[in-house]
Amino acid sequence: MELVIPVLLIAIALIGVITLAKAVRIVPQQRQDVVERLGKYKRTLNPGLNVLVPFVDAVRTKVDMREQVVSFPPQPVITSDNLVVSIDTVLYFKVVDSVRATYEISNFLQAIEQLTVTTLRNVIGSLDLERALTSRDQINRHLSGVLDETTGRWGIKVTRVELKAIEPPASIRDSMEKQMRAERDRRAAILNAEGHKQSQILTAEGEKQSAVLRADGDRQARILQAEGQAKAIKTVFDAIHQANPSQKVLAYQYLQALPQIANGTANKVWIVPAELTKALEGMGGALGGLSRMVGDEPAPEAAGSASEVEREAAEAAQAAAAAAQQIHDEVRVAEAQASGGKPHGLPAPEPVSPSSLLRDPADQRERG
Repeated sequence: MELVIPVLLIAIALIGVITLAKAVRIVPQQRQDVVERLGKYKRTLNPGLNVLVPFVDAVRTKVDMREQVVSFPPQPVITSDNLVVSIDTVLYFKVVDSVRATYEISNFLQAIEQLTVTTLRNVIGSLDLERALTSRDQINRHLSGVLDETTGRWGIKVTRVELKAIEPPASIRDSMEKQMRAERDRRAAILNAEGHKQSQILTAEGEKQSAVLRADGDRQARILQAEGQAKAIKTVFDAIHQANPSQKVLAYQYLQALPQIANGTANKVWIVPAELTKALEGMGGALGGLSRMVGDEPAPEAAGSASEVEREAAEAAQAAAAAAQQIHDEVRVAEAQASGGKPHGLPAPEPVSPSSLLRDPADQRERG
């Protein structure tokens, strides 16, 4: 009897502890517990301390109200151009109604996965591979809209759907790499051609401007040269008019120019005619006529040096006559050697006197 009472007390205490544990329920933050009483939905326990009826109320499910991320395994999908690609998806969702998520569907996570796969196959099946690879945003929006509309009845909100990877077959990847390499080579060739074209254009523009500048410089140089020659001619002409040279001075200047003419590189052979005296007299007459056109009267300041000029002219005439006689003799000797002995051809020239070279052609005509 003494042992029964302590056992009963211990049993009553144990039942009290169990009853208290069943009656008191602490729910953490961002979680809701669905409570059933005798198998029927009774209420939802919010975060904090909650009291239940022991052995009558029971917690059916514990629902996490936070946003969750689920990564689905790769799924084979066929595109519109009959290519099989493997697509990985990532789903972001959250439970907004724990009661409907518990009673409207048995396993909402599996249902979301299967709905995502079927919707993805429908979307990808209407696109070719190239559009599928470049239209991820469009596919994500379409998947998110379909899943949100369907899962709304289950008390679930799909916030975001992302395609993590789209893997085409290995042969297609090789072809794509070759195509991309060819496209890059084409772009490089185009850029190279454009650069070469621009270089040629700039070179042509530079040559054009250089040619224009050179032509303009040559034109300016020719203009300046012509202006200089015109001024020089005008200065000489004015000087001649002011000095009023006589006929003898002009003949003297001509005789001084004869050695320079003979020293030219193009003058290889001189043919001296027999009538050298008459030729010189004709030249003197022409110069004399020119001097009369500009005025034959010497300037007063030049009268004092007339005798000296006549003396120098006489010496030059004697030198020219001697040179002409020597050239004529050499020509006769050359002809004699060519004909075999006897000289013939040119007649002997008349002796040339220095006074005849300086004689005024006008006086000769009067004497004639």
